[in-house]
Amino acid sequence: MKLKVIIHEAEEGGYWAEVPSISGYATQGDTFDELLSNLYEAIEGCLSVDIENFEISEKDKVMEIAV
Repeated sequence: MKLKVIIHEAEEGGYWAEVPSISGYATQGDTFDELLSNLYEAIEGCLSVDIENFEISEKDKVMEIAV
């Protein structure tokens, strides 16, 4: 999966970024490397789902797909 990210230089220093495909999502970092780390961590959190919260019967299947 590839996502487009818009990276901005913050007026007070550092960077902030938004991901248009994830509504309302933004993160920041004091350095570019910190920003990237925060982006990966937060995007993973936004896209991960705990299947324990869903009711799954014997007839259901759980799959992971790459997009």
